[in-house]
Amino acid sequence: MSQAGEKTEKATPKKRRDARQEGQVRRSTEVNSTFCAVIMFGLLLIIGRSFLSGMMGVFSEFLSAHTIVPQSDELSPNMAAAMFGQMMMSMLGVLLPILGAAMLAGLAINLVQVGFLFSTKSLGVKLNRISPISGFKRMFSSRTVVELVKSLFKIIVLGIIAYREFMVLLDMFPGYAGQDVYQSVREIMRAAIMIALRMCIAMVFISAADFLYQWWKHEKDLRMTKQEVKDEFKNMEGDPQIKGKIRQKQRQMSAMRMMSKVPDADVVITNPTHYAVALKYEEKAGSAPVVVAKGQDYIARKIKEVAIEHGVHIIENPPLAQSLFKLCEVDDEIPAEFYQAVADVLVFVYKQKGRVK
Repeated sequence: MSQAGEKTEKATPKKRRDARQEGQVRRSTEVNSTFCAVIMFGLLLIIGRSFLSGMMGVFSEFLSAHTIVPQSDELSPNMAAAMFGQMMMSMLGVLLPILGAAMLAGLAINLVQVGFLFSTKSLGVKLNRISPISGFKRMFSSRTVVELVKSLFKIIVLGIIAYREFMVLLDMFPGYAGQDVYQSVREIMRAAIMIALRMCIAMVFISAADFLYQWWKHEKDLRMTKQEVKDEFKNMEGDPQIKGKIRQKQRQMSAMRMMSKVPDADVVITNPTHYAVALKYEEKAGSAPVVVAKGQDYIARKIKEVAIEHGVHIIENPPLAQSLFKLCEVDDEIPAEFYQAVADVLVFVYKQKGRVK
């Protein structure tokens, strides 16, 4: 049997929105790093020849003997720093497609996982984070243990793959010694990229498992207690007691407006005690009498009291009073089927007032 404070309820939409604004989103860093690595090494495999040519061109331009030896006598720290800066800029031009592809891949996979989100709340200073006690608890929390186990498992799996692939290629390395330097470096780079891609394949499965875990952990962290759900509903919809008082006040105001129209009515038709319907007929205003007030029990008694006070005729006609009460709202014209019955009542009232002969 669940306890009152146990988080057993799924997160409400408001809870999810608030958590997202706080930066608490379902996101796997393993998916990000794996996707970026696949894109980067895949691009290296495609443009490996031009990439290697560019890097060797940079080294040949700045680090070859025909560049350094003639300037060795006049080389100063400022000249060395300038040459190093030029070399870094040239290397950046070669590396830019790879780095740009990895950056775009990171942005794309973040958008896929999280969507567009800009929030600074997660950057705010939280005193509990600098508390030694809180830090000690985080060090030995279940989340830390899971992350440690995941990291160790990842290192072991990737280490085994790298070792096996390296041992397969180990016999090939002595053969590179007699080859052209460019050809040897190209073969070694290609072998390294293939090893990296095989490691990325293993990371795809690890990332998929981590994504499922992060999804489960995110949903678990967002769970709410039954009391939290009730409190949130109250905050969103308003306290039922307050809402009840508001509705009561609205009914009172509506009743007061309705009562203010009773003195102008032509007649009040009653049940005689349970229902009261006040009607007014204006030949120029419309084609049918209009219900200006109606009520049941207490309201009916108040309508009759106001009618008596202002000399409005009261006619007892239980069937007509009940029908008009059920079928008409305030300010509605009476239905056509009651024209004759109401007309008879109005003729009687007008005769009493001397308006007709």
